[in-house]
Amino acid sequence: MNTYSATLAKSDVQHHLHPYTDARQHEQVGPLIIERGEGIHVYDTAGKRYIEAMSGLWSVALGFNNRRLIKAATDQLNTLPFYHLFSHKAHAPSIELAEKLVQIAPVPMSKVFFTNSGSEANDTVVKMLWYRNNALGKPEKKKIISRINAYHGITAVSASLTGLPANQRGFDVPLPGFLHVGCPHFYRNGQAGETEAAFTQRLVQELEDMILREGPGTIAAFYGEPLMGAGGVIVPPEGYWAKIQAVCRKHDILVVADEVICGFGRTGNMFGCETFDIQPDILVTSKQLSSSYQPIAAIMLNEKVYEGIADQSHALGTLGHGFTGSGHPVAAAVALENVRVIEEEKLVEHAAEIGQYLQKRLRALAGHPLVGEVRGVGLIAAVELVMNQATKAPFGTTGRLGKYLAGRAQHHGMITRAMGDAIAFCPPLISRMEDIDRIVEIFEVSLEDTYRWASAQEDFEHTASFQSVR
Repeated sequence: MNTYSATLAKSDVQHHLHPYTDARQHEQVGPLIIERGEGIHVYDTAGKRYIEAMSGLWSVALGFNNRRLIKAATDQLNTLPFYHLFSHKAHAPSIELAEKLVQIAPVPMSKVFFTNSGSEANDTVVKMLWYRNNALGKPEKKKIISRINAYHGITAVSASLTGLPANQRGFDVPLPGFLHVGCPHFYRNGQAGETEAAFTQRLVQELEDMILREGPGTIAAFYGEPLMGAGGVIVPPEGYWAKIQAVCRKHDILVVADEVICGFGRTGNMFGCETFDIQPDILVTSKQLSSSYQPIAAIMLNEKVYEGIADQSHALGTLGHGFTGSGHPVAAAVALENVRVIEEEKLVEHAAEIGQYLQKRLRALAGHPLVGEVRGVGLIAAVELVMNQATKAPFGTTGRLGKYLAGRAQHHGMITRAMGDAIAFCPPLISRMEDIDRIVEIFEVSLEDTYRWASAQEDFEHTASFQSVR
């Protein structure tokens, strides 16, 4: 480590509290400091290059130095670096972006509300659901149903929607009124002898049973990611979403699609709702909306939802909700240009094609004794590691294999993410065939490193089931 890097690392440990990090461990190991980006690669302060196989945080669709996005930001900074949207104010970038999003929405939408992040957007949606139902004279219709292993953010409200223990332990969430049904992960949650169709029907029945138990008049919405991202890249079984929606419609429960990860090409369609045939009443986007060059999120509302909110704002004299940076002109300008690039360069179609190649290359590794399941759609995938393929058991505690492999991948020049023992892949939409080959190549090397490491551990024989295989 050079002097500059060492000085930065020391300062970071002394002054910076990191998200999603063991603070005490960070005091010992310090940060990996990323200095610059180029295409699908980032470089640390020592000049080492890494393939960013996670697009940062599922989000950098166009790579790390797209000149059009940089120019859009620079031009807007030189024109109007900031203005707000409160009290009938507006500016061209937010107007044009809202219009564009309504035009490309996967189902008819009426209005767009901007926030700075997906967490803020999901928090806002819950408040709007409560606000609308008060306007409709349904003050008891406030509960929200989401799913175990869902990820919807980390504010107090959005963390209540989230169904991941790591985001809830120690924070006194979920808050009252937030309910969770089962995760649609057949590999982990299917019962012995159960078919995928039977598994799906069991989850659908679980939802209906919860609705009837709580009372349909108390449930405002069902919340879900088309494909679950941070919970492990969970692809729902065929027919799952159609049946879930049918139950919601039957009981007058709105459907909210959280497209923060899936939106703008990730699943091989512009929206995950198209991939899984979801007709949401509310759709939430962020991340790839601006390729994360600027913080921005957007909530799309259909006319039915908008009408109740509009009526309530008129009755009360204002919609008393918003953020200083909502629809920030620089962020909106960058997002608008980002969507134009995705359309003009046909990156959705490219993601569908290159995504098939990624899925094929990863599925070719299914015979490796550490590989339990390979799953994904388009340019998002996961490989779940196990030590016993028959029982699907982890190596001691869940996450031990995943953490080690992610560390080895970083050593070999690739940044990925371990979600427990599931290794995620979410490369930028601009990735090429040769980039996918390199990603899989590094993963294979890291997989072998992990196998050798596990084999050398004292507790190896107690959990492994494949000594004779390798």
